[in-house]
Amino acid sequence: MATRERRLAEFDGRGDPEPHLTVQVLCEDHSGTYQLPFACRFVEGEWRNAETGSMVEARVVGWRLPRTV
Repeated sequence: MATRERRLAEFDGRGDPEPHLTVQVLCEDHSGTYQLPFACRFVEGEWRNAETGSMVEARVVGWRLPRTV
């Protein structure tokens, strides 16, 4: 299992992403860290699901540009 530090290092976005960028986010709760299964945008100070526009109700601790396979 990946350590918290390793996961945080993988989500190396600095500051807040521009609102037009679609990014992957890393969240954290009492159980640990996890990547959301959908892309997000940071709009007007809030993390939102890039497809639905719904507010993300999780503590985002990191972000990165989407990785291509």
